[in-house]
Amino acid sequence: MAQSNLYARVLGTGSYLPSERITNQALADHLAQQGVETSDEWIVARTGIHARHFAAPDQTTSDLALIASQRAIEAAGIDPQSINLILIATSTPDFVFPSTACLLQNKLGIRNNGAAFDVQAVCSGFAYGIATADSFIRSGMARTALVVGAETFSRILDFKDRTTCVLFGDGAGAVVLQTSDEAGVLASALHADGSYSDILCTPGNVNGGVVSGSAFLHMDGQAVFKLAVNVLEKVALEALDKAQFQPQDIDWLIPHQANIRIMQSTARKLGLPMERMVVTVGEHGNTSAASIPLALDVAVRDGRIKRGQNVLIEGVGGGFTWGASVIHY
Repeated sequence: MAQSNLYARVLGTGSYLPSERITNQALADHLAQQGVETSDEWIVARTGIHARHFAAPDQTTSDLALIASQRAIEAAGIDPQSINLILIATSTPDFVFPSTACLLQNKLGIRNNGAAFDVQAVCSGFAYGIATADSFIRSGMARTALVVGAETFSRILDFKDRTTCVLFGDGAGAVVLQTSDEAGVLASALHADGSYSDILCTPGNVNGGVVSGSAFLHMDGQAVFKLAVNVLEKVALEALDKAQFQPQDIDWLIPHQANIRIMQSTARKLGLPMERMVVTVGEHGNTSAASIPLALDVAVRDGRIKRGQNVLIEGVGGGFTWGASVIHY
């Protein structure tokens, strides 16, 4: 039976970017060797991205998730053994199965303590994960949840396609949520429309031991942009309405860090000043499901986000999926 007086409250945040930082100029030089022309100016003007980080050849998605999770657990001041729900939002899992969440559980040394599973909603994955963990906690099915967004998108990029390969990077972000009678995750809204699946996809599958179809990311940039700016405003307003908030009640907007123009458009539509939007896309590019928790952790650790403030997170990704949550930090 649901216990309506329970909230899922954020106890700690953590993030991790791989050590290999690739500037726009370094990427442009590499692409030039393959006959692909681009430049720092071209990338910055269209995306706001200055650099991205790529995982080392021997680093897996669960490796990135582990470091972000350890930092979040340390910030939360909890025993890892108290975690009885692990969710990893990822589109780049270590294996077909088992889930990356199970692999992370093992690396954290947690044994047979609640559920662990992956959430696949691409760039909306962390928003989906927060809403799912919130539901588990409010229902009493979990008490302490670890929600992670982790990606190694560099592994699925076609470096002959400058419209996509300049956009993405690798990284991980994590939050620890715990049952509380104080306000925490106040409201969420989630949506999907599979009729748009072709405008952003990696349309490959394993068949007979080999990849059938394409294992590279494919994107119709203009179609994605148009859809994103439309649904992000609507889902943000829906989540705010559920929380009985107005946009001006929000202290910080943390949109999916994909493209500065989409992010600025969303802030304008909500009537929020740009200085109340957390922007980290310039340093790590689009890290898909990792981007929101990465930005959240940066803003918490540099002191911008303080206890008692209201945060709106929102994401949109392949599927097509989109979602938002209002969080009283």
